[in-house]
Amino acid sequence: MRDARLILYEYPFNERIRTMLRLEDLFDRLEFFLAQTEPQSHHVALITMFEILDVAGRADLKSDLIQELERQRQSLSAFRNKPGVDGDALETILAQIESATSSLVSLPGKTGQHLRENDWLTSIRSRSIIPGGTCEFDLPSYHAWLHRAADIRLRDLNNWIGPMRPLRACIGIVLKLLRESGQVTQLIAAQGSFQQVLGGKSYQMLQVRLDEDLGAIPEISANRYMIWVRFTTQDGGEMRPRAFDSDVPFELVLCNL
Repeated sequence: MRDARLILYEYPFNERIRTMLRLEDLFDRLEFFLAQTEPQSHHVALITMFEILDVAGRADLKSDLIQELERQRQSLSAFRNKPGVDGDALETILAQIESATSSLVSLPGKTGQHLRENDWLTSIRSRSIIPGGTCEFDLPSYHAWLHRAADIRLRDLNNWIGPMRPLRACIGIVLKLLRESGQVTQLIAAQGSFQQVLGGKSYQMLQVRLDEDLGAIPEISANRYMIWVRFTTQDGGEMRPRAFDSDVPFELVLCNL
């Protein structure tokens, strides 16, 4: 199965990891459109920035990340000078944790507060929730900005996004450590259905990997006691799901920090 083209599906067990995964996805989308030069791409980047602002608005997200990174720093520091531990790799991740934590701690106030205090961006944000609400007759100043040179637009976008990048770095470290904590198990979902009892053991995220050529789509439900994975498939132009009635080989990874 390792030689197959695998699709990765990730399922969070709690709201904190759910928020991190959403922000990771949004930051990845943001960076993709920042790398383009067309006004339409920079429009999508700006709208994505507003989505990040909405998701990151949780008052406790910043403190949660700082506490988690400090917990990981202390845990990893205990492995210094132990046999079998790659010292260089350990010091690299510890330095990354320290740098990311310091950058996040130094940010004043609530995440994205500088954007909320920008009246021009606030006017665009309020119009962007209306379908077609950012047309030139609604926001002529925004229309003019989109017609500026690409390097000027990119400079502005980076200035607005810059103070939120430490958040992205911290999320990246936590999710990297979380993903690396799991062990891969090869399983078979008989007739497209799989259940596993967890017995109350806590996990933060699970991963399902399967061959994309199978055409199977996992619908995942999980809590601290049980995992359910039901595979479906889609047929026809209406994309209606139906139960996958054959055995499905897949990889399961349970992750916990």
